[in-house]
Amino acid sequence: MWFGWFDPWYLIYVAIPGAVLAMLAQGMVKSAFARGSRIGLQRGRTGRQIAQAILDANGIDDVAIEPTQGFLSDHYDPRRKVLRLSPEVYQGRSVAAAGVAAHEVGHAIQHARGYAPLAIRNRVVPMASFGSGLGMTLAFIGIGFGFTQLAAIGAAFFTMVVIFQLVNLPVEFNASRRARQTLLDSGLVSRGEDREVARVLNAAAMTYVAATVSAILTLLYLLMRSGLLGGGSRD
Repeated sequence: MWFGWFDPWYLIYVAIPGAVLAMLAQGMVKSAFARGSRIGLQRGRTGRQIAQAILDANGIDDVAIEPTQGFLSDHYDPRRKVLRLSPEVYQGRSVAAAGVAAHEVGHAIQHARGYAPLAIRNRVVPMASFGSGLGMTLAFIGIGFGFTQLAAIGAAFFTMVVIFQLVNLPVEFNASRRARQTLLDSGLVSRGEDREVARVLNAAAMTYVAATVSAILTLLYLLMRSGLLGGGSRD
């Protein structure tokens, strides 16, 4: 049953579980990063210096490193080949800064090596963005007015979001694995420091897992409410 434009089943199946997962994941990341930020690196290098060292070790000389604003807003831009690090990471000399910087360099390495899942993810991004906006709009209009076919079309568009999240998981996990291995192989962190790096990276990975689960729950909800799953819509 709908109350105006509000569907209580969306709250039950998607909004509440998604919010809980997101809060738990963000809490883990903040806690792990705060802990890692209190542990200084024995070599005292900044996140920027570590990122540059890893790029050099992998023979990558066409990627720039720039500071950016925002807490943990770190990312690699494959179109411009720019690694952007947040202030805490760019200037930080902690285990946490090393882990985050190395993870983002991991994406640059993937790009340079032609890592297939990354290439697929980059191609899916525009379709996922399109599917997230238009798909949800069409689905909710179709569900609200009882237009089953329109809701089904919206659900089909939103499928691209789920595909993106599923492809994104191996990309992120692979970047973290590359980060830890490179840090150790290059002697940028010790075995003891690596354990704390792993803690930060594992916590960050949970945000991607949470986003994937949330996208899947949303798609299942849309399929159910459009009558394509479960034998019909729930009122």
